[in-house]
Amino acid sequence: MTIDLRLMQKRIRLASFLVFTFFALVIAAPLQAQQNGETVPSKSCLWEVQTASSRVFLLGSLHVLKRSAYPLAAEIDRAYAASQRLVFETNLGAMMEPAVLAKMMELGLYPEGRDLFQNISATTRNDLEKKLQDLGLPPANFSRFKPWFIAVTLTTLELQRLGFDPQYGLDLHFYTKATADEKELVYLESVDYQLNLLAKMNALDQNSFLVQTLKDLEISAQLAGDMMTAWQNGQAQDLYDLLFKSFEDHPGIEDRLLTRRNKEWLPQIEKMLKTPKTTLVIVGAGHLIGPDGLVEILKQKGYRVKQR
Repeated sequence: MTIDLRLMQKRIRLASFLVFTFFALVIAAPLQAQQNGETVPSKSCLWEVQTASSRVFLLGSLHVLKRSAYPLAAEIDRAYAASQRLVFETNLGAMMEPAVLAKMMELGLYPEGRDLFQNISATTRNDLEKKLQDLGLPPANFSRFKPWFIAVTLTTLELQRLGFDPQYGLDLHFYTKATADEKELVYLESVDYQLNLLAKMNALDQNSFLVQTLKDLEISAQLAGDMMTAWQNGQAQDLYDLLFKSFEDHPGIEDRLLTRRNKEWLPQIEKMLKTPKTTLVIVGAGHLIGPDGLVEILKQKGYRVKQR
């Protein structure tokens, strides 16, 4: 088998912005750019938490977008302008370094003598081979890659096919802007932690992740209109209902990628609420909504949280 490392590294460069968000396909793949002339929504996926001494904005991010998605809602730009500190899931600049990309490639490969098709069911193999063939990719070229890495690659290819690019995602947009504006940057997780989120999943969860990705690839277009409308209009409950369909049969993955991380982030956010700085926290939209999302958790702890 021959692996085109340069081609795979190019794909990884895009995938690095998607790999740690199970919602990248479901949130971003169906997105359509907001059209001129549409009614301006009364709300967005932006929340404000205010205390006597501080203010923290929580922005639900879409990690990939089309260029035409800009300009953003005025409330979002105002939150950025008012913030002295920007908080991201991890250091996006470091994620693009060659050493990190090489490590991701290493984590995504089986050792010599083992391959993907020894570790997935016959049904999953048939579905995967069909998808790869539909994309014009020889399945044999992917046999050394682990299920989580294949899932990321398929997601990336689908997003590219639909015309979406991580360089227009909210995270990178504000990371680049904040760097140029010399604002304080804070990261909730280390790069190594994020690398291991999927790479260190057990075999069962990795297979489930691949199976669910293959299913989501089949229905993403169907969800397009409702998904984007909910996000653009800040319809948190509708967005939650659509997004969390993917986790109904995979509670372990939901806990690993969302619930557990929300609990780990909470003390960091509470510490920010005790400092006299206005802060904009930008994380995947799935982390903010629903009963286990950061917005609801903060409300339960007595904070005043307002959707903007």
